[in-house]
Amino acid sequence: MTEMLNGSDFGGILVHNFSEKILEQVVHFHVMKLNEGFFLWVGSAPALSNLAVSMSSKYDSMPLSTLVMGDPSNTAANSLAQRLAKRTKKQVFVSYSLPMTDSSLSLLVENRIKKELELHPENF
Repeated sequence: MTEMLNGSDFGGILVHNFSEKILEQVVHFHVMKLNEGFFLWVGSAPALSNLAVSMSSKYDSMPLSTLVMGDPSNTAANSLAQRLAKRTKKQVFVSYSLPMTDSSLSLLVENRIKKELELHPENF
C-alpha cells in the first residue's frame, strides 16, 4: 500500500511533503522515493540551487558523494547526502536550498529529517 501524504504516487515514485518551523523560518521538505533511493529537497522558497548525489561503495565505509550542480564552496547538500546514504544504505539525491547563515539551522534541519525517517521510513 502506498501512502499519499501531501503528495501522490506516480507509478512507483512516491511523493512525500512535510514542513516545519525551525528557528522562526518555515522549512519545506520534499521527498521523492525512487526505486532504490530517494530525492530530498530542503528549502524555504521554490528553488533548485544545488544538487548532490551520494551512494554506498564496496571499497569504502563512507559513501561516495559528488556535487552535480551548484556552488562547490557550499558543501551542505553534499555532506547531507553522504550522511543520509550512510544511514539508509540507498542512493540519495539532495538539494539543500537554505541560506548557510546559521550552523544550528543545518543541525536542526538534519534532526527533523532523521525524525521523519523514523516516523515514516516507507517514504524514503
